Amino acid sequence: MDLNFTAEQNAFRQEARNWLEANVPSEPLKSFDTKEGFDQHCAWEKKLQGGGWAMVPWPVEYGGRGANLLEWLVFEEEYYRAGAPGRVNQNGIFLLGPTIMEYGTDEQKARFLPRMASSEEVWAQGWSEPNAGSDMANIQSTAILEGDEYVINGQKTWASRGAYAHWLFGMFRTDPESVRHHGLTFILCPLDAPGVTVRPIEKLSGKAAFAEVFFDNARVKAEHRLGPAGEGWSVAMATAGFERGLMLRSPARFQNTARKLVELYRETEAQSEYIDPSVRDQVARCWMDAEAYTLNTYQTVSRLMGGGKIGAEASLNKIFWSELDIKMHELALELLGARGELLPSAPAAKGVGEWLDGYIFALAGPIYAGTNEVQKNIIAERILGLPRK
Repeated sequence: MDLNFTAEQNAFRQEARNWLEANVPSEPLKSFDTKEGFDQHCAWEKKLQGGGWAMVPWPVEYGGRGANLLEWLVFEEEYYRAGAPGRVNQNGIFLLGPTIMEYGTDEQKARFLPRMASSEEVWAQGWSEPNAGSDMANIQSTAILEGDEYVINGQKTWASRGAYAHWLFGMFRTDPESVRHHGLTFILCPLDAPGVTVRPIEKLSGKAAFAEVFFDNARVKAEHRLGPAGEGWSVAMATAGFERGLMLRSPARFQNTARKLVELYRETEAQSEYIDPSVRDQVARCWMDAEAYTLNTYQTVSRLMGGGKIGAEASLNKIFWSELDIKMHELALELLGARGELLPSAPAAKGVGEWLDGYIFALAGPIYAGTNEVQKNIIAERILGLPRK
C-alpha cells in the first residue's frame, strides 16, 4: 500500500479545505438533539450538498461528487480539521445509503438517495425492540403483505434520530411462523404515515436523541421493501458492516480527538508542577492507536476499491474504535481534574465542557452498532474459528 498521496488527491484536499474554510459556520450549531439544532444542521447539510460535498463518494446523479473512497477519507480529514458540524443524517448517508447502493432498485436509488444526500429526508435507525436489543434475530414487529402494502404492527425503541427524523429503516417479521433470523424483511417506513406514533426518549441531558416508534396497523408501500422478502437479515448485515467497519466512524473523528488530547496534555503540563509520567505514555498510546486505526482503514478502503468486501473483521474495528474513544475522553477528564465536570454551557467551562459531553457519548460506543460482547462472539466464531459453547 502506497502511503503517499497523488497530486490529484492533494489537489482534492486543497479544494475541500478551501470550501470548508469559507463555509463552515463561525459559531457552533445547536445540538441536533434539539428541534432548533436539528433544523440548523439540516440547513448546513443542504449547503454541503449545494457545494457538492454532502456525500463525495456517491454518483453525481444521486447527489454525490463521484469521488472514490480514498478521496472520501481525505475529505473527512479536512472536515474534522475545519471543525465542521456533526452529520445529522449519519444513519442515512453512512449506513442506509450504501445499503441502497448495494440492494436497492434503480427506482429506489433515484427516489431516496438525492433527498438523503441533501437531508431533505433524515433517517432514523429502527432495529432495536423492547425484547430485541443486541439480539436482532429476536425481532417481533410484524409486516404482513396485503395487496401492494405491508401492514405493520409492533414497536421499535432507541431509534437513533427518531425524535425528528422523516423516515425509519428497520427489519420486520414478514413470516409470522418464522424464528430467529429467518423470515425478516428490511423495510423503509415514513414516520408521518397513519398508524405510526413517535415518542421521543430524552437523554440525561434532557435532549431527545432517540425515540420509541409504535406501529398500529400502519401501511407502507411494498415498493419500499429493500432487498428480497424474507432476506432482511442479509441486507441488515451489510448495513451493520458499514456501521462497524468503515462509514459511520471515519478515522478522522478519532485523529481529531487524539490531536485535541495531545494539545490538552501540553497545556496541562505547562501549567502544572507535576504530571504522572504514565499519563504521558497513555496520551502517546492514544495518538498512536488513532493513527493505527487510520492506516487500517486506508488498507480496508484499498481492498474495497480492488473489489473486496467488508467481512467479520468489521467487528474488530468496532471494538477498537469504541474502546479508544472512551480511553481518550477518560484521559482528558483526568487531566482536567475538577474542571472536567463542567458542562459545555457552564460559563467557566471555556471550551473544556465538550470533553464531558464527548465522554458521556463515548460510553454508548460499546453498546450501539452491536454490543462489544456480541462482537467478541463474532470474532471468536468467524475469525478465530472457535467452537460455540
